Amino acid sequence: MASSYDTDLERNPANYQPLTPITFLERAARVFPDHTAVIHGRIRRSYAEFYARSRRLASALAKAGVGKNDTVAVICANTPAMLECHYGVPMCGGVLNTLNTRLDAAIIAFSLDHGEARVFIVDREFSKLAREALALAKVKPIVIDYDDPEYDGPGEQIGSIEYEAFIAAGDADYAWQRPGDEWDAIALNYTSGTTGNPKGVVYHHRGAYLLGIGNVVTCGMAKHPVYLWTLPMFHCNGWCFPWSISAVAGTHVCLRWVRAKAMYDAIADHGVTHLCGAPIVMSLLLNAPPEEKREIGRTVSFFTAAAPPPEAVLAAMKAAGFDVTHLYGLTETYGPSVINDWNRDWDALDSADYAAKKARQGVPYVVLEDMTVMDPETMVRVPADGQTLGEVMMRGNVVMKGYLKNPKASDEAFAGGWFHSGDLGVLYPDGYIQLKDRSKDIIISGGENISSIEVEDVLFKHPAVQAAAVVAKPDDKWGETPCAFIELKPGTSATADEITAWCRQHLASFKCPRTVIFTELPKTSTGKIQKFVLREMAKAA
Repeated sequence: MASSYDTDLERNPANYQPLTPITFLERAARVFPDHTAVIHGRIRRSYAEFYARSRRLASALAKAGVGKNDTVAVICANTPAMLECHYGVPMCGGVLNTLNTRLDAAIIAFSLDHGEARVFIVDREFSKLAREALALAKVKPIVIDYDDPEYDGPGEQIGSIEYEAFIAAGDADYAWQRPGDEWDAIALNYTSGTTGNPKGVVYHHRGAYLLGIGNVVTCGMAKHPVYLWTLPMFHCNGWCFPWSISAVAGTHVCLRWVRAKAMYDAIADHGVTHLCGAPIVMSLLLNAPPEEKREIGRTVSFFTAAAPPPEAVLAAMKAAGFDVTHLYGLTETYGPSVINDWNRDWDALDSADYAAKKARQGVPYVVLEDMTVMDPETMVRVPADGQTLGEVMMRGNVVMKGYLKNPKASDEAFAGGWFHSGDLGVLYPDGYIQLKDRSKDIIISGGENISSIEVEDVLFKHPAVQAAAVVAKPDDKWGETPCAFIELKPGTSATADEITAWCRQHLASFKCPRTVIFTELPKTSTGKIQKFVLREMAKAA
């Protein structure tokens, strides 16, 4: 017999509206129309202006034929136009595809074709790359040039119209509509594609809304934060912060290039309260020449992903005025969705135990329903002993819709009703997880598993080491042995023997690098070390 809870109480427009982060901007413009929303060089724009320009963009795109599920590709630096695209594109039903500015033309062309881009917005700085990609691509999108007034370098017009002229033809009062279903696609992000073509990760409005709110809660943002854009907006849609900041009517401080002086100037001049970035951003701040540094005079919240910062780096950042919080996530989870949620009781721990707590990735955001470590074969949770290795898995509303046009990869990723991250980790009794490696990065030497992260952590503690990465080097006797690649701090020196001796003081002998190579580490545009490049270098060493 049907319950009256199911039959008499129906959804209707009064009690149900699909979730979408577009509403964050609408509300901010209504409640705080004159509050500064965007700072970029000499540009200052209020929330009323930000909202009107986004609606003009949506209107102009609609006039150009963009509708539901049409892809709008964008290759831009962290600029006001990039922020407007995060709202204007979904306002007309389109799907935003932000492209990595450091990829080569062939991969850009693949992304344009795979996503079937209808429109391509191109920052003049990347016009040469875009032109080469378009020559390789099968699709022929409408190309719109963006001429950032803060950019005075080389570039050319490759499109039919410039961005400002394009949106000028749009309606500032454009009557945008919520998505018909919050499951509708809002964004397309491509994975790094280090082995073969990248996979297209599809986000939906519901997930973007929830992760946007999750960032506010996780980062402890009060009303009107000032957020510095050091994290590329093309990376997981800037971890959804283009939407988060509007939810609390904050100020976006755009930064075209991540340089130490520009960061210190922005922090000091605009009262920056929050920023996100890879470890390389911390390195730039800490190693800046004295003449480029500015007095901050307050604590700035810094959120970082990738490998946990070494204890020495955390201490240096704290002394410089930054409170660092470690996050973890993947493109498939809208960026970070796990936080090392700090218990203040841990402040009293001795240095070794304190560092051990800081090294953990942590627990789920409040908007991620569950995360654990499982045996991928049995789909049984591993013992919460901090020792047993398994695969990190997530489930919830901030996990992607799936991979575009790749049902096989989607099915594999979602096998057993969980998202398989591909990361190996351990589970602690308090529910916190700690990564030990990517499944492909674990080093198996003489039948023993060696965590590259564990070896890297020891290397980072050496006083001369600025950056380190460890990969497997093929070995006729052992199968594989650890090979360490090291960048030294400016003005320091070390030999391979000294590095090896240091490792022997802190690691079991079989875990110590057999090969040490001093070189600049190859990195992605988001500061992650490209281990696939290092593996090839290790084979040749």
